[in-house]
Amino acid sequence: MNLFRYVSAIALFVCLGACSVMPTSGPLSLDVQRGQKDPDGLPYAFVPLTPTVAEIMSRNSQRIGAVYPDRQPPKEIRLGVGDIVSVTIFEAAAGGLFIPSEAGVRPGNFIALPNQAIDSNGNVSVPYAGLIPAKGRTPAEVQRAIVDALKNRAIDPQVVVAVIEQRTSLISVLGEVNTPARFPASAAGEHLLDAITRAGGPKGQGFDTWVMLERGGRKADVPFGALVYDPSNNVYVHPYDTIYVYRQPQTFVAFGATGQQGQFNFEAWSLSLAEGVGKAGGLNDTLADPASVFLYRGETKKVAEELGIDVSKYQGPIIPVIYNVNFRDPSGYFLATTFQLRNKDVLYVSNATTVEVAKAMQFFRLTVATVNDPIVAATNSYVLKSAINGSASFVVQ
Repeated sequence: MNLFRYVSAIALFVCLGACSVMPTSGPLSLDVQRGQKDPDGLPYAFVPLTPTVAEIMSRNSQRIGAVYPDRQPPKEIRLGVGDIVSVTIFEAAAGGLFIPSEAGVRPGNFIALPNQAIDSNGNVSVPYAGLIPAKGRTPAEVQRAIVDALKNRAIDPQVVVAVIEQRTSLISVLGEVNTPARFPASAAGEHLLDAITRAGGPKGQGFDTWVMLERGGRKADVPFGALVYDPSNNVYVHPYDTIYVYRQPQTFVAFGATGQQGQFNFEAWSLSLAEGVGKAGGLNDTLADPASVFLYRGETKKVAEELGIDVSKYQGPIIPVIYNVNFRDPSGYFLATTFQLRNKDVLYVSNATTVEVAKAMQFFRLTVATVNDPIVAATNSYVLKSAINGSASFVVQ
């Protein structure tokens, strides 16, 4: 009787502690949902994947256009210190300030001044007009300033100012391009892809290439493919912009009841959640709970607020979020095709509850068998001894 009670106590301990003592690949679905309320754990938000959530995430995907929303080409290029300009002055008739009376021997009624650089004070020098401010002005504005300075001395003067060499309104394209360069901004305006093309284009195939645009102390980056497939990212470049092209393979890791575990490369500029699950070998038919497919990611507070998360209880600018997609629901597959993975995402598929129960029962049976073996051995020994003793008594009689 005491032995039976001992075995029963062990069995009860195994059943109650099965969740904590059984080997497993990670938390169950209930553990994930309960964990967000654990006062001693890292707080995180649990967000089921719905059409609304998928739409919010699509709207907040990485876009340079969201950081630089201006869709207009840059304004007129303005002159700066060091730019080389030419100044040509015309007069309406001979005998004026620049055109002598015997102008018949000249090829025309104008004079071209030697090319000059805008000096360190931002001025150009024009005879009889003195120093004319040029820094921060357009060529047309400098032309008008020179005309105003000469109109009371020359005969109906007209001026043409042309940029010979642009040294200040430059665009820099660096990194993984075939011809890194610093070149003048186009007066007609050009887009990011145009500037990268002028630098020889990216060295690689593009799916693991990123583009960072720095302007006015602000930075934004997107995969190169986002410039090609999403025109809203292909914004106009401005003078003094810096474009940095670099390679960074996008990866995600998969754990739990997937066909394969480990780190996987996107090998594409974008990868949906459905494609990611497929790349990791799909769901393990003998282990996985299709309703418990989780994606771990950090979101900004702005995105978290749009998802309806109370961000007041989280510290820092990044909110830990666990998204849950239910693949038992046929519509879950459609949602997974619209939800895009991001670099360094963590994909986890939980074991089905029945798998954990089966493990516990197997462990229980092993424990009972281990405890029962000495009992069976002792019983068999007792029976054997009794049989031997009984046989001996029969022979004596």
